[in-house]
Amino acid sequence: MKKPPKNVQVYKKTSVFCENSTPAALLKDHLTKAGVWAKISILEGKLQYVIQSDPTEEIELYFEKFGVVEPEVLHHVKLNGHVKFFIEFLK
Repeated sequence: MKKPPKNVQVYKKTSVFCENSTPAALLKDHLTKAGVWAKISILEGKLQYVIQSDPTEEIELYFEKFGVVEPEVLHHVKLNGHVKFFIEFLK
């Protein structure tokens, strides 16, 4: 997982999602637009973050470990029971 460039800033933040309110679109492969990074922050529980690269990378996210989404890279999340998380978009 790469780190976002130092010159990007948050421009949008989602509401807090849980295992019952996670949008279906996040559970299937999708990507951000060119130049848009995202940060997945976990408030409670754990979440699997799957990056569709070669090879596929699966990372367990939790409170102390956030996920970084690179621009235009296919990815999705998998739910692991109770979780609360939000996503910030940066450009």
